[in-house]
Amino acid sequence: MEAKRKTAGRKPNNALLTKPSNTETKRIFVAGTRMNDGKTTTCLGLFSALQHRFGKVGFIKPVGQRFVEIEGQLIDEDSVLLERTYNVEVPITSMSPIAIDGNFTRRYLEQPDQTKARLTDRVCRAFDRSSWEKDFTLIEGSGHAGVGSVFDMSNAHVARLLDAKAIIVSRGGIGQPIDEIAMNKALFDKEGVEVVGAIINKVQTDKMEFIRKYTGIGLKRLGIPLLGLLPEVKALSSPNLHQVAERINGEWLHEEKDLTWNRVSKIIIGAMTATGILDTLTPGALIITPGDREDIIMAVISYAATPGVEAISGIVLTRGIVPHKRLSDMIAKSHIPVLLAKQDSYNVASRIHSMTVKTQPEDQDKIPVIKNMIQENVDLDLIASLL
Repeated sequence: MEAKRKTAGRKPNNALLTKPSNTETKRIFVAGTRMNDGKTTTCLGLFSALQHRFGKVGFIKPVGQRFVEIEGQLIDEDSVLLERTYNVEVPITSMSPIAIDGNFTRRYLEQPDQTKARLTDRVCRAFDRSSWEKDFTLIEGSGHAGVGSVFDMSNAHVARLLDAKAIIVSRGGIGQPIDEIAMNKALFDKEGVEVVGAIINKVQTDKMEFIRKYTGIGLKRLGIPLLGLLPEVKALSSPNLHQVAERINGEWLHEEKDLTWNRVSKIIIGAMTATGILDTLTPGALIITPGDREDIIMAVISYAATPGVEAISGIVLTRGIVPHKRLSDMIAKSHIPVLLAKQDSYNVASRIHSMTVKTQPEDQDKIPVIKNMIQENVDLDLIASLL
């Protein structure tokens, strides 16, 4: 088998590839019904589970839309996340062969035939490299099955190109996820890609069995096994203070050394009396108040200094008002992270509430949570049998 795997992954000649040369490595394509349904979180957990089951696992996200620049090349953020979390042992450029910049679609439409051949070749070569001497390759899609159709690289088409079966990830519910999964399945069916199962994400814990029963019935009618339900975990959707600072364009008045663990579990707008705010403070709370509400700031400092009290997340001082120097010195001694924002409290709170929180490489506190969530809630035996 080892000899076959090496032969299958051998670097091809200079002719443009129309399909990968690797035919031995097991593979699965993970698609979403739309953006932010939990596809990347699912892949993070699945990668670890697949390593335990199959051994050497490769990863590739053939088409990426959110990217960073590494050594002059645009690399998808999710590929960077997987590499830094698991040390995938695949060149990062092979994990992210196509990055869609702002002018990509326009350039493609000007020369579609020539460009399509080059994109196909690039994806096939990257897949062969990502799968070199691997027992399994995890392929992450980008959005729903039709994303990328405008440049002939839809998720459904890429899955067919890589000869992969598909798993669809959707958000919790009954009617809407089943409708969306059915629509996505139709696109995969058109490309001849088998959908081997669905995972329902962000399900309220008190509705797990209810959703499992009726979503399972609905999916069965579509011929799609329900592979698992992932519970809604607040820690995974809670931003840390660095992410909050970026979202509100905040300036640090006092920054602790490690803020990746300061997750915001609750937002409190300090518009009440100082006594009143003490009744609302809880661990992980982020207090948003104008910089001239010294009574509120003093109350929070006093709360944080109470022995045995768990830490709050931090304070955001709004309207660009900097406290008196003596009060600023007290804040520094309290070790409470403090941000300064130019907007008013309502606008700051609204911007934080509307954040889409995605897992970043520095969010290492989330990784064990994600691993356990997949291990405990996804039928990995069923996935293995379907492949």
